[in-house]
Amino acid sequence: MKHAPGFLRLCEAARAQIHEVDVPAARALLASDLPPVLVDVREDGEWAAGHIPGAVHLGRGVLERDVEGRFPDPATPLLLYCGGGYRSALAAVALHELGYTNVLSLAGGVRAWQAIAAPWVTP
Repeated sequence: MKHAPGFLRLCEAARAQIHEVDVPAARALLASDLPPVLVDVREDGEWAAGHIPGAVHLGRGVLERDVEGRFPDPATPLLLYCGGGYRSALAAVALHELGYTNVLSLAGGVRAWQAIAAPWVTP
């Protein structure tokens, strides 16, 4: 998908403020003794078409409204992902602004995940 220049500038500014991890690092974190909660921030239809095993869905459209109900402890480790790493970067900034202190974003998102044939759930 070709993104608008303004959106890309916004995302690059967000990426400069957050911590990103690549797929191998994310898989290692998810396999660790204290794994983060894997959060899919994509749209409902994207989630329904397939997602990373073990993920929970909290779409970008309702994230700020619903996150505290799902994860009341702002120290909860969260690993966010989307289609290409853009929306998850924006979501990570929003969560930091809400006081969440342990938020990561998956660099490259689903596309990077699928590029290495990592596990995937399809309905």
